[in-house]
Amino acid sequence: MYKDRIKPGPGQESVWDYPRPPRLEASLRRVRIEFAGRLIADTREAFRVLETSHPPTYYIPPGDIDESVLEVSDLHSYCEWKGQADYRHLRLGERQSRNAAWLYPDPVPAFAPLAGYLSFYPSRVDACWLDEERIEAPEGDFYGGWISSDIVGPFKGPPGSQGW
Repeated sequence: MYKDRIKPGPGQESVWDYPRPPRLEASLRRVRIEFAGRLIADTREAFRVLETSHPPTYYIPPGDIDESVLEVSDLHSYCEWKGQADYRHLRLGERQSRNAAWLYPDPVPAFAPLAGYLSFYPSRVDACWLDEERIEAPEGDFYGGWISSDIVGPFKGPPGSQGW
């Protein structure tokens, strides 16, 4: 257990209580994404992934995303738990955000429900919402986690924390 962890208050979760390997679970919250002055995603059918030391990442079903703003990227990465990720740029009018979202087209069996769902870096869009709360992006964009008032850290990602 990390020695400088923040003790969660009532109704809060500590990222230091999240498992490793990560856990996939359905989210009970409304998830929304805004970009270039438009709502580009809105769902109550999201999944969240919980992993030790990381704020949760939220994955949105493709049918609840305005896919007209997505462009295929050449970027790919590999997650030891979920498999190969493909990335998407966002473009709306003159605005572009490179590699703003990612998905697992063919995840490993334990994460099969995520196939085709997209997750967005909060720092690469205008706003991300959980219910009526605007979430914060973690420092350093590590894993694109979403920080809400019910999550406490410290969070992996700022300079000097990569080796935790």
